[in-house]
Amino acid sequence: MVDALHEYSALELHQLLQRREVSPVEATAHYLERVGRLDAVVGAFAHVTADAALERARAVERDVPTAAPLWGMPLADKDLHPRAGVPTAFGSRAHAGEVPDASDDLVAALDAAGAVSLGKTATPEYGLPSYTEPLAGRPARNPWNLELGAGGSSGGAAAAVAAGLLPFAPGNDGGGSIRIPAASCGLVGVKPSRGRVPSGSGLDRLAGLGVVGPIARTVADAALLLDGMIAPHGYPPSHPFAVRAPGNDGPFLGAAIRGEGRFQVGVLRDTPWDTFTDIRLDPEARDALDAGIVLLDRLGHGVDEVPPAPEPDYPDAFRTIWQAGAATIDVPAERRHLLEPLTRWLMARGRERSAGDLAAALAWLVQFERRTIARFAPYDAVLTPALALTPRPVGWYDAEDGEENFAQQVRFTPYTSFVNVAGLPALVLPVHDTESGLPMAVQLIGRPGGESTLFAIAAQLERAARRGRRRPPTW
Repeated sequence: MVDALHEYSALELHQLLQRREVSPVEATAHYLERVGRLDAVVGAFAHVTADAALERARAVERDVPTAAPLWGMPLADKDLHPRAGVPTAFGSRAHAGEVPDASDDLVAALDAAGAVSLGKTATPEYGLPSYTEPLAGRPARNPWNLELGAGGSSGGAAAAVAAGLLPFAPGNDGGGSIRIPAASCGLVGVKPSRGRVPSGSGLDRLAGLGVVGPIARTVADAALLLDGMIAPHGYPPSHPFAVRAPGNDGPFLGAAIRGEGRFQVGVLRDTPWDTFTDIRLDPEARDALDAGIVLLDRLGHGVDEVPPAPEPDYPDAFRTIWQAGAATIDVPAERRHLLEPLTRWLMARGRERSAGDLAAALAWLVQFERRTIARFAPYDAVLTPALALTPRPVGWYDAEDGEENFAQQVRFTPYTSFVNVAGLPALVLPVHDTESGLPMAVQLIGRPGGESTLFAIAAQLERAARRGRRRPPTW
C-alpha cells in the first residue's frame, strides 16, 4: 500500500491515517521519495526540508492528537510564507539565504492542524506575476506538458500536486494566484471569501485582495484542506458554522461529499479588462465553458446569461493598487539590482502614484465591489472560463517590457482579479480535455460566504464530467 500512496486522494490518505493503516512517517517518506525522484524535471520546490519533515512527522505521530483535522498530512509552504528556521526567499535573488526567526500565521495554523511540511514550493518574485519562472530558481513546469508553465503565483504548489509530489497544498491568491495555476495544471483551486480564513483573511492587505486557500486534485480534497485552514483545532460543536455531515470533519468537506442541491447559475462572458487589451477566448477555453454549461443543464440547474456590464475604469484602478502594493517592497539599495525587471517596473510605477491616486483607486474599487455583488445577486453562482488561453509556454512572457508583460498576463487570465476586488469566493475545476489531452477548467464564483454552494455545485460537475483519475505524463 505504501508504495502507491500518491494514487490515493488526499481524503483517502487522511482516512488511512485516521485508521492508523498508514503512519505520518510513512506518508512523509513516500512523498519525499517522489520529490527527490521527480522534482528535478517539474521544478515545483524552491527548498526541500527532508530531515525536518521526517522529524515533524515523528512528532505528530507521538504528540499530536489524531483529531487534528490535517493529522499527518504532507504538504508544503509556498515560498511567500515564512517558516522559522527554513530559508524563505520570496522567489527573489534579493533574499537568497535569508532564514526567518518566526513563522507566519498560515504556517502556524497548518502546524496546529497536524500537517507535515516538506519544504517550500516555488513562487515568482514576491508572487506578483501569474506565471512561476523566477530568476532565483527553476521554472515550475506543467506536469501535463513540461514545455508549458504551471501558472502562478502558486505555480510550484500546483505543479507539486499535479505531479503527485504532494496530496494537496496551500496557496495564496491576490489576483488569481491559486486559481490560475490550479486551472493550468488540471486541479481544483479555491479562493475563499474575504475574511473566511483567519490566517489569511485579506482584511490586512491593500484593497483586501490577498487570501489563502487550497489547491488539490479533487473537490473533496480541497474542502478537507480548507476546513483545516479555517479551524486548525477543528470546528467546536457549538459553533454556528459547524454543520457537520456524519463521519466528516468539517462543513465544507460535508458539502463537497454530499454534492446536493439545484441552483441558479449565471454565465459571464465579458470581463472588466475588455477595454484594456484584446481579450479573446482560445477555442479550448470556449469548449470548456460550453462543456460546463452542458453539464449544469444536464444536472438540472438553471442556467442564464449574465448581461454585460462594461467597467472601463477598472484597469486603471486595479493597476494603481497592484503597482502601489509593489512600491512597498522593502529591499536594501545595495540589493535592488538583483530584482527582476518586472518587479522593478512595478515598483517604479507604484512610486510614481500619488496618495490621491491611491485613495481614488481604493474608493472606486469599493464601489465596483458593491456593483459586482449586486450584479451577481440573482444567481447562486456565476460560471466563467477559468483561463482565456491555454497554459502558456515557459518563456512566453516578455521579460523586459513591463507594459507588455502585464498585458500578456491580462490576456491569459482576465476572469480572476475582479473576484479578489469583490471579495467573493471562487473555485476552478477541470471539466474538459483538449485534443492533446490538456485539461481545461471553468470558474465558479459564489455569493459572499457562499463556499458551501460552490463545493456542492463543483462536486456535481466533477462527478458528471466522468473524467476519472486522470494522471499527467510525469506521474
